[in-house]
Amino acid sequence: MKEIKKTAEGEHFTAADFGKFSEVNDYVLDLGSVKIPGKVFGGQAVGATGSQFSFQYFNPGEETGFYHTHTTHEELYIFLGGHGEVQVDDRNIPVKEGSVVRVAPAGRRSVRNNGGEPLLMLCVQYRGDTFTDADATDGNILQEPVKW
Repeated sequence: MKEIKKTAEGEHFTAADFGKFSEVNDYVLDLGSVKIPGKVFGGQAVGATGSQFSFQYFNPGEETGFYHTHTTHEELYIFLGGHGEVQVDDRNIPVKEGSVVRVAPAGRRSVRNNGGEPLLMLCVQYRGDTFTDADATDGNILQEPVKW
């Protein structure tokens, strides 16, 4: 089974290598009684404290196989390759490389690959209804040169 490699760490950062996106299918998410091939969570690997993310690889014809919701977490599905569909509350939404779908916590959701090539998805999960106008201007541009 494929493993995440931590590549660098410091007081304010952690970096990791998940390998080639074309090899995400080599991961298996082990949830005890359920094993999901082609899925890997990454938040813990990089020390994320405000969100979780996962990569998931669907071969042609594969799907999540179940609907799910969340109690408090919103999700962004970002498609990095292939073609498929996201079903939210019984509505099918076509997706392809470059598509992004946001689903509120209560939205019933599932994903499938209905194309002829692998479908690769990045899912970002975070607590819903927390972003404020102040968050939009949270960045600080520092008056110091970047030293490459």
